[in-house]
Amino acid sequence: MSERVLQLTDVHVQRGTRRILAGVTLETRRGELVAVMGPSGSGKTTILRLVAGLEPFQSGRIEVEDVTLDAGGTPSTTMVRRLRRKVGIVFQFHCLFEHLSAIQNVCLAPVHAHGVGVRDATRRGQELLAAFGVDHRADALPRELSGGEAQRVAIARALAVDPPLLLLDEPTASLDPARRGELGDLLKQLLAQGRTLVIATHDEDFAQLYATRIVVLDNGVVVPRRY
Repeated sequence: MSERVLQLTDVHVQRGTRRILAGVTLETRRGELVAVMGPSGSGKTTILRLVAGLEPFQSGRIEVEDVTLDAGGTPSTTMVRRLRRKVGIVFQFHCLFEHLSAIQNVCLAPVHAHGVGVRDATRRGQELLAAFGVDHRADALPRELSGGEAQRVAIARALAVDPPLLLLDEPTASLDPARRGELGDLLKQLLAQGRTLVIATHDEDFAQLYATRIVVLDNGVVVPRRY
């Protein structure tokens, strides 16, 4: 198995007259936690959304293991299904379905997108919630969860089909110092399992503590990091 998990090659994104990404090339390997940093509007979140197949790009190529996204169009349904088995994403505001309990959120994709039986999906979901310390909240609705609990449920949901790559957008934005440390410990556990993590963050202290590598974006391009 190749150690390379994610490869962006000369990726360009233009929205109207605005340049979002201008030739980004980035590679991540198995077991890395790569922090993508930069000012607001530099393209951090766009990279995550492109890798997850949520936005088109004008030129370049994105590869996640053996799945390749080409520029210029919307991925086919088959391609999206293959990609969802490779990539999990945790949004900044978690985006849990408010009418579903924590365990129902976690089981949604395996059952409805990938045809996993309800019993098997529930067992896997309970294991994930237990691993992240929120199994006692399995029947709670999102509005009944704390910010840290909601984030852990969102991570469990992203990992429900066991993707090798996990993307997190501003994961520390709503966490107090204690919860930030707990998140860092959780991410280290995921790295120890051989998973690859890419986070978009403004939190330089967190990145310094937990990232294996920091990539800096500015105005849509990768720039040398200033120490």
